[in-house]
Amino acid sequence: MSTDSRMIRIAWRLLKGYRLRPWRSPYLKWRMETWSGIEAAGITPVVFFRFSWSHRADLLRYLRWADANSRSFSCDW
Repeated sequence: MSTDSRMIRIAWRLLKGYRLRPWRSPYLKWRMETWSGIEAAGITPVVFFRFSWSHRADLLRYLRWADANSRSFSCDW
């Protein structure tokens, strides 16, 4: 499986229940708030997409990290 498809799978799993409106995801709001300081209550679609575009390299790095960690945990079982 390619790296891109694994990253898409991780993103798909992280967005469960919020795939069509990721800016409402409590998990993503929490991640954005703790990483950037943007108040979670103030995250709108515009803020979410602006943040995602501005920090796309960091987000891709996070997805690669999450993929590596999910594979290492699945190998231990």
